[in-house]
Amino acid sequence: MARKCEISGIGAMSGNNVSHANNRTRRRFLPNLQIVSLLSDTLGKVFKLKVCSKTLRSIEHNGGLDSYLESTSNTKLTEEAKKIKQAIAKKKASAK
Repeated sequence: MARKCEISGIGAMSGNNVSHANNRTRRRFLPNLQIVSLLSDTLGKVFKLKVCSKTLRSIEHNGGLDSYLESTSNTKLTEEAKKIKQAIAKKKASAK
């Protein structure tokens, strides 16, 4: 299973370990993934996702999963997040 955020798509990056003697060896920077249950207020459903802590802070800052997905453009979301966003939009449209 890939080490990738299921909402924002942030994955592993590569770089160098640099020693005191300035020797460089390749390394990987892994995202801080957490398995969380996020509640969609509109759908009334809980989604269990692997989310990086940076995205989780953004979700909390925006006031929840629904408002985060609405305010984020589709180019920055993964396919799974786009499906959740479409379901939320469809539910809101039918409620009006």
